[in-house]
Amino acid sequence: MILRKVFNPIAVARYMRTELLASAGLSVAVYFLYHNQQLEKVVFPFSVAAILGSALAIFLAFRNNNSYSRWWEARTIWGNIINNSRIFARQIIANADNAVAIGKASQTLADDYKKELIYRQIAFAHALRLHLRRQTSWEELSSLLSPKEIEILANKSNKPNYLLQTQGIRIKEGMRSELLGAFDNISLEPTLAGFNNFQGACERIKNTPLLRQYHFFTKLFMVVFMAILPFSLIGDFNKMGIPELMIPVSMLVSFVFGVMGKVGEVNEDPFENRITDVPMTSICNTIERDLKEMLEERNLPPKVEPKDGFLY
Repeated sequence: MILRKVFNPIAVARYMRTELLASAGLSVAVYFLYHNQQLEKVVFPFSVAAILGSALAIFLAFRNNNSYSRWWEARTIWGNIINNSRIFARQIIANADNAVAIGKASQTLADDYKKELIYRQIAFAHALRLHLRRQTSWEELSSLLSPKEIEILANKSNKPNYLLQTQGIRIKEGMRSELLGAFDNISLEPTLAGFNNFQGACERIKNTPLLRQYHFFTKLFMVVFMAILPFSLIGDFNKMGIPELMIPVSMLVSFVFGVMGKVGEVNEDPFENRITDVPMTSICNTIERDLKEMLEERNLPPKVEPKDGFLY
């Protein structure tokens, strides 16, 4: 996620180099052909570019609005994962401690049980992050799960879902061994179901792209607009006696529309491990720190801080 408010113009130009080079090349070619009187009859009225620009702006606005909606929904889902993780940890700790208080479980068993379930919840957050980004660094979970569970997890295609299934099984086992109360499942099951819903919502965003026809026609209209723009500007600037000014103006207008298109293009996929993505690494770090602190642990992982204006 980008946090900086000021961007490096050189970095932005480098990011848009393809569009800028194409616009510059075409604008220079049109200028020299017109200057050598080989293209005087091939000049469009500016209204042609204006109409195309209006159509392009409509497509860009629709795409950017929907791209932002997808990004914000993804960020909201991960905010809910943070909140529900804290709720889940609080429920497990309070219920297990209650079993100790009424003499149905020993403190050692209760502490081990709390740590197991809360560590698995932390592992779920990290596993969902890796699952959505299609990364394979599952060794990150080795400090949170038992070696046997890591071995079983390696053979599962949907690892976050398996961890939630294990959580449900262990809650039932905790009820049978009286580490949890007989009715604790009534409050814990909706919390677990919430994690399934959040995972499903993330997978829906990940696996369902924005309508491809909008992507295709936006690209097509962008190319057509950039190709026609120099022909629409050269006549007006020639009447003003400064035809060479058409080149930077054409590049500037193309740059503006190109940036608008890029913004929508990168925002529509919030789980691709880019600087514009939802900062899932930072969110997982927050979950791990908060839940371990709820277990009264002192050896917390370092807090993930923004780097060069970006939060990952």
